[in-house]
Amino acid sequence: MLVGFTSSVAIVFQAAQSLGATPAQSASWMWALGWGMGLTSLLPSLWLRKPVMIAWSTPGAAVLAVAGAGGGFGMAEATGAFIVCAVLIVIAGASGAFERVMERIPMPLAGALLAGVLARFGLDAFAALQSSLGLVLAMLAAYLLGRRLWPRYAVVGVLAAGIAVAASAGKLQVGAVQWAFTTPVFTAPEFSWRATVSLALPLFIVTMASQNLPGVAAIRAAGYRLPISNLITLTGIATLLLAPFGAFALNLAAITAAICMGREAHADPDRRWVAAAACGALYCVVGVFGAAVSGLLAAFPRELVVAVAGLALLGTIGAGLAAALQDDAYRDAALITFLVTLSGLKLFGVGSPFWGVVAGAVALFVQQWRPRREQPRP
Repeated sequence: MLVGFTSSVAIVFQAAQSLGATPAQSASWMWALGWGMGLTSLLPSLWLRKPVMIAWSTPGAAVLAVAGAGGGFGMAEATGAFIVCAVLIVIAGASGAFERVMERIPMPLAGALLAGVLARFGLDAFAALQSSLGLVLAMLAAYLLGRRLWPRYAVVGVLAAGIAVAASAGKLQVGAVQWAFTTPVFTAPEFSWRATVSLALPLFIVTMASQNLPGVAAIRAAGYRLPISNLITLTGIATLLLAPFGAFALNLAAITAAICMGREAHADPDRRWVAAAACGALYCVVGVFGAAVSGLLAAFPRELVVAVAGLALLGTIGAGLAAALQDDAYRDAALITFLVTLSGLKLFGVGSPFWGVVAGAVALFVQQWRPRREQPRP
């Protein structure tokens, strides 16, 4: 929950402000996103008894922040664009088109995609040593000791060590958080072709390519069989219902899913759904106190958050790389997928996860394609 909210909440606030949102409307965005992510993670996890993790679209928020700042869109037009995006997500899920595309991606490329997405968090964790040496070293020591002595609770120990060191250094400002219930603010949608082209379509494309794509890769890498099309449809419906309150786009999670689906959550894969359900419940609690999220953002040092995320994902990064490189026939294509994804390449507004899959698929085609030989006629 800490990683899910604090890793990109600043971008969400920036997006809301660029669209002219009032403080009450910005808080309503946190309310809608918290409840949206919470219920769509909690309820399917309880129903399926498998970990289901839903997140907001971080690249989608970045698109809104840029387009809103330069396009002169208001909250009404933006809300209309959110609804159009939600309808497109529902169509992609209900038609099964997205799941059919994902089934064609070989497992080594999916593992490389996931490792490339997550490796950036591992790099950021160790890069944080430059600005906060003592804090990150203490967290790294807690991780190594935890992995040896109590592997299941290693990440909990990392978080506890980070909070203790940050608090002793006076870097926690929890007292500044204003705990208050958030009141949702309804914004009547206004539909326009300009907002559809400039906001809705880019929001849909980056959500599917940069969020749902690695989200499915995380699920496959963890060995779970989930109803992908139904889950995509669910995220679209939830976005549609909560769009007037600020839910711009919900999608399958990759980062937090990797945490809740890994061995650190539970040694038994059939029990890891409890982690996802608990995270969903915590999302709902944060949604209730949406106005305090901005205070929580300032309360935790950035280095603490990135170190928790990076260290918690080390096992999943290693598993993704192992899956990517174990088959010689796919190794070159998987490496290309991994490196392009890790590079952060962005072309035509679409992020590196999509281009990583494209590059890997092209490499695989070049290396393995053979022309069909016509069978001789009798």
